[in-house]
Amino acid sequence: MKNSSADIEKALITGLTQGDEKSYRLLFDLYYEWLCNYVYKLSHDSTLSEDLVQNVMLRLWEKRSSLKISSSLKNYLFRSCHNEFLMHLRAQKKEHDILDEIKWQTLFDMYDEKEDQHEADWNKLEKMLDQLPQKCKEVFKLSRLEQKKHKEIAEILGISTKTVESHISKALRFLKTNVSGLFF
Repeated sequence: MKNSSADIEKALITGLTQGDEKSYRLLFDLYYEWLCNYVYKLSHDSTLSEDLVQNVMLRLWEKRSSLKISSSLKNYLFRSCHNEFLMHLRAQKKEHDILDEIKWQTLFDMYDEKEDQHEADWNKLEKMLDQLPQKCKEVFKLSRLEQKKHKEIAEILGISTKTVESHISKALRFLKTNVSGLFF
């Protein structure tokens, strides 16, 4: 009398649920390589495929006494391996999302540091400008901060363009000698 594959599967399941190591070994030998090939088709990574199938087989042994396999053993193992692969993908996505979050947070932190440094530089510049004579300071701000032309500044302040140029030169010399590493 020839045993059908369904009879063999029932015997393996029964042996497994009773803790029979021979049944487990036979089950492992029958399905391991086949399941690895299946997972490899999903992952294209042989090491990962073996790891995932080994996880499924280990869990099968650990939960042997409470196993409830209603479909065929083969289908149960396929589904288990497929679910293991999906859980791996979810874990990878979470890891990727966390790395992305860290990357963006680092970029924002760097930006904030640059902004803080930029603000500190502006404050330092303002303090230096406060040391200039009032007219020189006004001319420099109109020229460099408001981007006005020399002729416009001269008209606004009622002075000659030569005086505007003189004030700007004086302010630049003063700032270059007293402020290092700022915007110049």
